[in-house]
Amino acid sequence: MEGILAADSGLVLGIDGLARPGWAATDPLMRDYYDREWGNPVRDEAGLFERLSLEVFQSGLAWATILRKREAFRSAFRGFAPDAVAGFDDRDVDRLLADSSIVRNRRKIEATIANAQATVALRAEGGLSALIWGFASPQRYTPRSVTEIPTESPESVALAKQLRDHGFRHVGPVTMFALMEAVGVVNTHVVGSHRRAC
Repeated sequence: MEGILAADSGLVLGIDGLARPGWAATDPLMRDYYDREWGNPVRDEAGLFERLSLEVFQSGLAWATILRKREAFRSAFRGFAPDAVAGFDDRDVDRLLADSSIVRNRRKIEATIANAQATVALRAEGGLSALIWGFASPQRYTPRSVTEIPTESPESVALAKQLRDHGFRHVGPVTMFALMEAVGVVNTHVVGSHRRAC
């Protein structure tokens, strides 16, 4: 039986006996994402570029919408290979704007192309992974409730600024904190969640 754990934790006990935050408790796709991916360390350039791109597209939308379109995004953006996306031109933008299987937002599409170009250029300075992971916080979050999880941090503010300085777009502090959570740079799993120990 599904149920709520401590009233103030925001965790939900699933029929499998595992505690998850409400956003990951009922939708099978979101549950699988939380259980298998969210918060696991990602350090490779392509993996980070994909997650960064998906966070850009998610801005203002539900994460479930992006996850449902993830395979279409991968196909449309050539597997999120930074070198391939960096070479996209106006014809590619038009192709993507006509593709109903992805989010068709010109600014986000153009930002993804610009971010691919910035990712490629960043290799000369150590690369995207070194930049993102360089902002790993010495602070250890131990939220006892989902309401205790911040939406940004001094590190996400600094990361957003650094990325913008390198030509990245649509990389605000809130979006960067979400990225940092998703790729394991910070651990904001609520105490009591079955993923807290990762």
